[in-house]
Amino acid sequence: QVQLVESGGGLVQAGGSLRLSCAASGRTFSTVAMAWFRQAPGKGREFVAGISRSGGVTDYVDSVKGRFIISRDNAKNTVYLQMNSLKPEDTAVYYCAAKISSWIERTTRYYDYWGQGTQVTVSS
Repeated sequence: QVQLVESGGGLVQAGGSLRLSCAASGRTFSTVAMAWFRQAPGKGREFVAGISRSGGVTDYVDSVKGRFIISRDNAKNTVYLQMNSLKPEDTAVYYCAAKISSWIERTTRYYDYWGQGTQVTVSS
């Protein structure tokens, strides 16, 4: 079992920055690949960014490349999402997810554990 708790969401103006954190417990953190997904009202859950177990490989959806950075600190059992140059279209509930494997996947069904989500709202 892995328990995931997100934090760091909030309201920010367009062009601003936020850093999301996801603290994991219950299983050796370095054995799971991690990802951030988001879900806007009326839409499906979308892959945003993923990071391999070691942190050596990352993947981003095109719409956030160059603006968002995913990272992890295995000593602190935490994964981060640094979000810069935020746009109103980034408004969503952001979820972190854990996958018991090294490889990043962009599809929700491959992920074994989910956090409760944190709201990010970007005003224009």
